[in-house]
Formats: sequence, structure tokens, C-alpha cells
Amino acid sequence: MPTLDPQPHVSEEECARGLRLLVVEAAFSGGATALTTGVILTAFALHLGASNVMVGVLASAPFLAQLLQLPAILLVERLRKRKRIAVLTSIIGRSMLVVMAGTAFFTGRTPLLIFLAAQVTLCGLGAVGACAWNAWLRDLAPENRLGQVFARRTVWLTAINLALGLAAALALDNTGEQSRARDLVFAGMFAAGCIAGLISARIVAAMPEPLMPPPGDPIGLAELMRQPIRDGNFRRLLVFIAAWHFAVNLATPFFTVYIVRQLGFHVSFVMVLSVVSQIANILALRSWGALSDRFANKSVLAVCAPVYILSIVAMIGASQIADRDLVKLWLIVLHLFMGASVAGVTLTSANIGLKLSPRGSATAYVAVSAIVTALAAGLAPIAGGLLADFFANRRLELLLRWSNRQDVFSLPLVLTSWDFYFLLAGLLGIYAMHRLSLVSEQGEIERRELVNEMLNEALRSVRNISSVAGLRAATAVPVSLLRDARLRMRWRRANVARPPASVE
Repeated sequence: MPTLDPQPHVSEEECARGLRLLVVEAAFSGGATALTTGVILTAFALHLGASNVMVGVLASAPFLAQLLQLPAILLVERLRKRKRIAVLTSIIGRSMLVVMAGTAFFTGRTPLLIFLAAQVTLCGLGAVGACAWNAWLRDLAPENRLGQVFARRTVWLTAINLALGLAAALALDNTGEQSRARDLVFAGMFAAGCIAGLISARIVAAMPEPLMPPPGDPIGLAELMRQPIRDGNFRRLLVFIAAWHFAVNLATPFFTVYIVRQLGFHVSFVMVLSVVSQIANILALRSWGALSDRFANKSVLAVCAPVYILSIVAMIGASQIADRDLVKLWLIVLHLFMGASVAGVTLTSANIGLKLSPRGSATAYVAVSAIVTALAAGLAPIAGGLLADFFANRRLELLLRWSNRQDVFSLPLVLTSWDFYFLLAGLLGIYAMHRLSLVSEQGEIERRELVNEMLNEALRSVRNISSVAGLRAATAVPVSLLRDARLRMRWRRANVARPPASVE
């Protein structure tokens, strides 16, 4: 068994071996996550008979648990043994997955409460371990190799998530609702997740940990957090972050409940939608990253955030369509849009927080942003669960009618249950976008200009992949002419707006 104590000196060979293990570990930690979180976690809870309130609490646990990172900072600073903290919290936390697997074979309220307690324990210990883990990796990985190592790690995580997501969909599709076979499938997933998590902890234990530098003068948490709160521009960003995460997490944690209970689809179809969303996320992430580097994070947010919010609101359409095949197509298209747009939101919302943080104080700014995110994202699902019964007994009917001398066209719109959540999320999202417009970021451009640039990039992509020379010429000429025309118009407007020079 490798030692869990830090080393006074870590050689280049040991460091290289540790980075290789970091990539390998991603396959097991990613497997544990893929089999026990997200859609599978919600589906398991529904299989056990969880109420809407419990689904909301389960969805909020990972976010609210992040608040434990604040005392975890003090724990790491006091013990100064990051590997020991990371490994022990991982072993104890992942062992909760066996407890959760065992609840599949029992019925009643008690197994549900045990399931919930185990999930809260897992998330809490995971947050403490993550604090130690992140600080440890920062000292282990050389800065010139961080991007390469984490890119390979991300590839592993993505591949494992997609493969296991599809496998889970097939397994659930071949078992009946509330059957003993489905009990075994859920129990098997969580047991396998526990084993993968423990292997992950074993690999982590084999990685070297450098000694932490000598402690500096202690700084109180209140003093550390005071500077970001006093920063007016960053404070406006915090309001946007709070409104945005509350809006999104009021609705998205209940997608599985909506699709299974209100629309009547199988859980396996929800898993397919999750895979579709992940694929769109991967394909769009690189483009959003290039645009945010070229322009500004706020400009990218101003495009992808409304797309994501509108896609959530458009989920209402699934309950208005009678054709089941058309509903499936509608949901697949929406998840493509949501997966692609949330990639930009996730990337740029983190980047803009770092960009607006002054040098030397980024830790405090990021910490405050993380606290606001955890509170908003954690409280929204609980509020959603508590309000579920209220909206379940409400119904709103609207009738849009167009008539002329020959015929009448009517479009009925009936909002029930979860439809209200999607509409409310849209209203809160509009407010969040208003708050984003008040934030200042250097290099930002208008939304229309960024959309034009995205269209230009798309046209260039068509030109590159097309084997037809005429098509390449047809796409190249108009784009260049439009760009030149736009520059000429800007030059003319500048000359018209410029006051005439005074003659002495």
C-alpha cells in the first residue's frame, strides 16, 4: 500500500508517472460518475418512489455540498496532507454507493431516506476531497503540461460517459417498470460505480504529493470575501450568476420526471437524450472556446445563454404535440441545442469570473462566485420540488385563432404541471440576461456581430468540406463582399458623426 504522506522531493520520473496515473484514473472516476449521477440517479429515485421534493433535494445536494469547500480550505491548511484527505474522503464517500445499491431491493419510506442520506454524505465528502485534490494537482502538474494532461483526461471522461450512458439505456430498455430485473440493473450500476470509485481512490493513492509550502499569515474568510463584494462590476456579475443558475436549475433537474411521468416515455429514452446532449456539447465546445478567446466571454454568453433558455421554454411544445414520433424528434432537437449552448455557457461563465478578477485576488473572487453558484443552483431544485404540488393542480389554457373568409386556424396551448416550470425558467432567464447586459467586459461586441461571425465561420466550414468548386466560390465571394461593405458603412458613419474641424 503506497504511503499517503507528502514527499519532500518529487523527481521528474515520479511526476511523469503521477500524470500518467491521473489520465488512467479518469476512466474509473468517470465510470463511477456516469453510472451513479444525472439521469440514472433521478431514474433510480423515481424507481424507489421518490416524491418531487426528494428529487429536488437530490438535485440540490451536489451544489449545496460545495459550500463545504470553505471549511475544507481550513482543514487542508491545518493538516497539510492533501493526498490523505482526498483518498480517505473518496473511499468513505464512494462506499455510500453500496448502501444506495442495497436500497433497490426494499420498498417504503425508510429505503428512500437511506438513499437520500447516502447521497448527501457522498456529495459532502466529495466536496471536501475536491478541495484537497485541486490544490494537490496544482502543485504536481507543471504549468506547461496542464493543458495536454487535462485534455487527455477530458477525452477519457467523455468517452466513458458516452459508452456507459448508451449501455445504461440498453439495460433499462430491456427491463420492465418496477420489475425485479430493473432492481438488479440499478443495484448493479451503483455497485459497479462503487467498485470503479474505489479503484480510482487506489490509483490516486499511488500518485506522489509534494510537500505544501510553509504556511503564510492566516487570513480570515470574511476578510478574504470582502473585496469581491465591494467590486461593483463583479457584484453585477454575481447577480447574473445567481439569477441564471436559479432559472436553469428550477427546471432542468425535473426533465427526467417530466419526460417519464408527464410525457410517458421510458427512462432509456431519457438516457438517449442525455447522450445526444453530450455529443452536441463536445462538438460545440471548441468553437465556443475559440470565439471567447477571439472576442469576449460576455459576447458569447449573450448568444448561447438565450438559446439555452429558449430551448427550456420550448420543452412546453412536447406536451402540446399529439404525435409520439414527432415529440421524440422535438426533444432530440431541443437537446442538441441545449447541449451545444450550455457548453458555451459553462465555459464563458467560468472564464468571465476569472477575467474580471484582479491579479493576485483571483482566489477570493472565484470562491465568492462558487458560493453564489452553489446557493442558487442548490436552492432552486428544492423550491421546484416544494412547488410541484401547487402547479400540479393548476391549468392554464390559451387559444390563438386566425380567421378569414374561407377558414379558421386555431392553435390551443394548454399548460399543466411541469410546463409552468419551463415558462417560469424562461422569465427568470430573461431577467438574468438583463443583469448580464449591465456587466462590463473589455473586448465585448454586439450580439449581432458575433452571430454574423458565427455564420461566416459556418460558411467557411462548408467551403472547406465541399468537393464542388462552384460551391466554394459561391460561399467565398458573398462573405468577403459583406465584410467589406460592413467596414465601408462603419467608416461612413464615423465620418458623418465626426464634427467638422474648426478653422483658426
